Amino acid sequence: MARRRSRRRTATRVGCGALALVVVLAAAVAGVVGLLRAHESAPPLVQRCAATIDGTSWYLDPEQADNAALVAGTAVRRGLPARAATIGLATALQESKLVNVDYGDRDSLGLFQQRPSQGWGTPEQILDPVYATGRFYDGLVEVDGYQDLPITEAAQAVQRSGFPDAYAQHEGRSRAWASALTGWSPAAVTCTLDDAAPGTVDAATVTARLHRDLGELPVTTSTDDAGRTVLLVDPSPLTVVDPSGAGRVTWAVAQWGVAVASPLGLARVEAGGRVWDRGAQEWTAAAATASPDDGIVRLTLS
Repeated sequence: MARRRSRRRTATRVGCGALALVVVLAAAVAGVVGLLRAHESAPPLVQRCAATIDGTSWYLDPEQADNAALVAGTAVRRGLPARAATIGLATALQESKLVNVDYGDRDSLGLFQQRPSQGWGTPEQILDPVYATGRFYDGLVEVDGYQDLPITEAAQAVQRSGFPDAYAQHEGRSRAWASALTGWSPAAVTCTLDDAAPGTVDAATVTARLHRDLGELPVTTSTDDAGRTVLLVDPSPLTVVDPSGAGRVTWAVAQWGVAVASPLGLARVEAGGRVWDRGAQEWTAAAATASPDDGIVRLTLS
């Protein structure tokens, strides 16, 4: 009798253990299925920026857009025409894919793949994108009639590349981004980005970057209803070097803000009664109470 009871207890324990294992396995399978369904319904966000002109969107990744903001902003600050920005962007896209790389053919370096051995500067200088961009424009403005030349000829006159015809393939993208970032095409630049952690960058850092790219524009700070820091940028000094009008430079500064939103942690840009929120794929009408004064660009930090 004792042996039978022992065998029955053993069988019961085995049965309970098997049942428990089945329950655990079922829960695990359900968890995996749920996870897969969650991924199916919410694919990872593709972070990218676009300049949309006449219904066509020309994309850059956030790092490229950040560098494009510098290249175009430098042209605006110097009072150069949008054509100069187009040539600069096309050149950098061809030479480095608009990324400040620390390598290249032979001793070529940086955004424009300039060579220390050819007198462009020291490696440290060339790897400074501000210096490299300035040196490119220094060379471009010395080219007679560069505004009327094909992009390949204008760029080649500065770069003396071994592949002089390669710049032309970037003309469409460069024209779109130059038109937007120099303010000729308002509300054209948008970026789809992940949420930025609050306090990613402070007001001083954003102001320093603004002054680096666009010059010493007046900036005042305030806070919004959510307690976020807001920078109010007055772009009017740019009209001194850009007499075509304040409206264009306002949009140049505003779309610069969108292009640098990823590294600077900007959550919102407002200008001309319109607003871009981080991650939005279009500009929308700003609420009347939130719209900045005419000509002022409002940059809200995360």
